[in-house]
Amino acid sequence: MQSLRLDERVTPANFDEARYLASNPDVAAAVAAGHLLNGQQHFAHFGYREPRRMRVTAGLDALRRAKMARLLPCLRLDLPHVRRGAKIDFLTPELRQQAGLAPTENMSANPYPDPVRAMIARHPDGLLLDCGAGRRDMYYDTVVNYEIVDYDSTDVLGIGETLPFQDGSFDGVISVAVLEHVRDPFACAAELVRVLKPGGEIACEVPFLQPLHGFPHHYYNMTPQGLRALFEGPIDVDDVFVLPSGSPVWSLTWVIRRWAECLDEPARTEFLATTLGDLLRPADDFMDRPWVTGLPAEANLELAAATFLTGRKPADPAHGPLVVGRRQG
Repeated sequence: MQSLRLDERVTPANFDEARYLASNPDVAAAVAAGHLLNGQQHFAHFGYREPRRMRVTAGLDALRRAKMARLLPCLRLDLPHVRRGAKIDFLTPELRQQAGLAPTENMSANPYPDPVRAMIARHPDGLLLDCGAGRRDMYYDTVVNYEIVDYDSTDVLGIGETLPFQDGSFDGVISVAVLEHVRDPFACAAELVRVLKPGGEIACEVPFLQPLHGFPHHYYNMTPQGLRALFEGPIDVDDVFVLPSGSPVWSLTWVIRRWAECLDEPARTEFLATTLGDLLRPADDFMDRPWVTGLPAEANLELAAATFLTGRKPADPAHGPLVVGRRQG
């Protein structure tokens, strides 16, 4: 197994203007707005202390070409696709529409948790699929980075509900913080199982009490029972547990921080002065507080305990049947 770190700390010795701006969008925006002369000025005054990091892609193409040569027999090349150098793009307009893909400035980049790193280490000569990999800082020649976004670390582009791989192609499949963002998690889970070899491993993490977050959409959270039910049957589930990165404290601090950020003064000051002891009272006691009534509609949807839908079935028969939910498995 070979790997390549795709980012490094910026130093005076390795500073590169183009890569510094590409790796630090906030600095690039400040330069474009005229607040800074260039990235070098930012690094000299701030970046070297923060510290800032920069993408490194030397050697990436060769490593990817070797990986894709191994992957070739596993690919469904009968499906419509376009080759982009060593990468292969299966994202047809029809699949983009099916998945509701939309342009986004968001960037998905989550480090591998320990159980996933351990799984990668167990298969030094195997082939694993990272479905919804995001932008990876560590590039492995044994892990196929599958994405809807063409990051520098992406190997194959496509959607989770239609994986362009043969049955039983992979020794392991990885899905970290992905299934909440697909329109049909049942179909995506079934596809992950389909491309897994008999005896292969699966590692999957989804949010339960995380607020709304988009890349570019956020459709579903899952209870532990829901996550188990998604795979149980075709998969012998070993355990469902909480990693440190999924501790309840993350949900608690996320909600409080975002709540405060979305308030205007003086509601923010009153909210931050509210103690945990105060919040043990019934929620009805707070319904008229400015930090409740003053929360913007968008923030209410982001942090809501529940959401409510209304609708109407079309009266025109020509509208055709509308499929509002689909479970595969």
